[in-house]
Amino acid sequence: MRKLFGRNHETDIPTPAPDAALPDSAAPLEAPARTGRNWRKRAVRITTVVLFLFILLVGWLAVTAPLSKSLKPVSPPQITLLAADGTPIARNGAIVEQPVHVATLPPHVVRAFLAIEDRRFYSHWGIDPRGMARATWNNMTRGSTQGGSTITQQLAKFTFLTPERSLTRKAREVLIAFWLEAWLSKDEILERYLSNAYFGDNTYGLRAASLHYFHRQPEKLTEGQAAMLAGLMQAPSRYAPSRHFERASKRMRVVLQAMVDAGYMTSAQAKAVATPRLDVRSRNDLPTGTYFADWALPEARKLGDGGYARETLTTTLDSRLQAIARRVTSRAQVHGAQVALVAMRPNGEVVAMIGGKDYAASPFNRATQSRRQPGSTFKLFTYVAALKQGWTPDDIIANTAIESGTYRPQNAGGRYSPSITLEDAFATSSNVAALRLFNEVGDKAVIDTARDFGVTAALPRGDSSLALGTASMSLLELTAAYAGIASNRYPVVPRAFKAEEAGWFDWLFNGPRSLSANNHDAIQRMLRRVVTDGTGRAARLGVPSYGKTGTSQDNRDALFVGYTKDLVVGVWVGNDDNTPLRGISGGGAPARIWRDFMQQATGKSAPPARKRVDPEGPVQPLDLPGAAEIPLGQSSSIRLEDGQAVISTDISGIPIDVHVDRDTIRVNTDALPGGGGSIRTPRVEDIPRPGGAPPPPAETPATRGSGAGGP
Repeated sequence: MRKLFGRNHETDIPTPAPDAALPDSAAPLEAPARTGRNWRKRAVRITTVVLFLFILLVGWLAVTAPLSKSLKPVSPPQITLLAADGTPIARNGAIVEQPVHVATLPPHVVRAFLAIEDRRFYSHWGIDPRGMARATWNNMTRGSTQGGSTITQQLAKFTFLTPERSLTRKAREVLIAFWLEAWLSKDEILERYLSNAYFGDNTYGLRAASLHYFHRQPEKLTEGQAAMLAGLMQAPSRYAPSRHFERASKRMRVVLQAMVDAGYMTSAQAKAVATPRLDVRSRNDLPTGTYFADWALPEARKLGDGGYARETLTTTLDSRLQAIARRVTSRAQVHGAQVALVAMRPNGEVVAMIGGKDYAASPFNRATQSRRQPGSTFKLFTYVAALKQGWTPDDIIANTAIESGTYRPQNAGGRYSPSITLEDAFATSSNVAALRLFNEVGDKAVIDTARDFGVTAALPRGDSSLALGTASMSLLELTAAYAGIASNRYPVVPRAFKAEEAGWFDWLFNGPRSLSANNHDAIQRMLRRVVTDGTGRAARLGVPSYGKTGTSQDNRDALFVGYTKDLVVGVWVGNDDNTPLRGISGGGAPARIWRDFMQQATGKSAPPARKRVDPEGPVQPLDLPGAAEIPLGQSSSIRLEDGQAVISTDISGIPIDVHVDRDTIRVNTDALPGGGGSIRTPRVEDIPRPGGAPPPPAETPATRGSGAGGP
């Protein structure tokens, strides 16, 4: 067909001007067909776009509003946690019971909710324009607030949406309501609504509310009871009959009148309904949380089946040990600082936990949530890494002051020596020796060792201060790492519930690792030495014990972490605002708290203190700065310990303790070659004199020596 418009390159027929009039016979012949095809294309495109948007909407609703979610309780059901001996310790969660079924409920129960909440529930498609208009008019004319949401919208709201008030949330609510109406029957929607709605007093669902307020199943509710429960929907806390019975009774009459207006009963029948009596028998006399319960609850939720049933779970907490932990931490003299304590079995089962001095005042758990510097307790990983590389406790390392480089840590009390063994360096917590050892084995080896023992905290490479414990971590994490040493199976995972026994397949391919026998004996030897002769002497017990002290920069954190045969305990003392502690170090208050806990836990009590008469009243313990020691010279110091004066010095780099009290002088000789205990020397005035001669006169300040040398 020849073209009638535009330039014609095929014929000599002249092309008319654009504005030239054409005769009727010259009208375009293809226009109607072309126009029809264009409309069809547009229709196909519009249909494709609409279908695509519909698919996107269905996919979005399937992800954000899965129908299965409406079958689950909107609030986690109640969980009761028990100690290992069956003692209830905490109860947390909502009061939830099994869902209800419309077919088994009395007609007056269903009608009460329909009358007051959604009279046209069985006739609308998720939204009720008449109800929304009525609510809007009522709010404009009467000044009161009345909702226009249907039961379907309410189910969409408390099942899938947040409580925010916005047009976006309202639009989502309408879309989800249509979604529910399209895929569920009316009875299914009503059942899910009644089974999940909030009825006040931490109670969710009609069955739980019926049992809570009237101690009867919903299938046996009277008209008055059903009306009172239906009246709670508008404001559950405001109308809860357990606290506002008069208010709930008046609201019940409003519901009964609504049933009359809906034609469900006559006025005479409504007036004849008696106000029901409450029968509240469930009382929660347990705390909703404790430091341990708050930590254990997330794991408890994972162990649950996610249904409506209440659950009771037995934890690893030992009620006796928890009481001891609470007692020793509350009595600790820490000048207003906070105290945290974690006690666990070597396999990671936590048996006691204190996250602060007062849970009611501050539920923040300083044992699990707070991340603070571990100080010298971190040196454990440096020494273990060194042992893995072939070092031994008897190997020598320099102990002189570091006078070069950008990082120059100092030893406490300014005590140095030309050299020192690894065992002595660990016992006395030599900072310069630890840094040199850290540089010898390499930061990668130290970090890898810490990771092997379960430390997940950030451990920066290339930072020499890491050797002295400047990387922050939780007390729970640190204590679990020491549990790996105690059991020689690492990593140890802290747990609040007993773990299932691992099968042979798990042990073969994913079993715990362990140190060689020689390396494990070596690190235990050094940990033991800390307690017997090192910075942790205040933690000594009557049974073999092992541990390490730690004090962070500027005395902001003080720690002691150690273990006996079947208990691993970590203690932290510090201020929440990270200010320095007054006169507290790891070898002081934390070590004493650890000792007091262990003595009572193991039954190894301290010897009774000698009673002394003081006419001026009790004397408060003297809080000495730093490690509670008074320096006497370059390598000697004196401190007070259990009513004794203890002079610490060294002979050729070997530490010696001289204990002086009113009766004896005792010299600790464990560290001397061939030594094995202590030498007790009676006082000079108590030594018998030949011929009954009187003892020499007591030493006076004028005759007393002033040197600081060794014995």
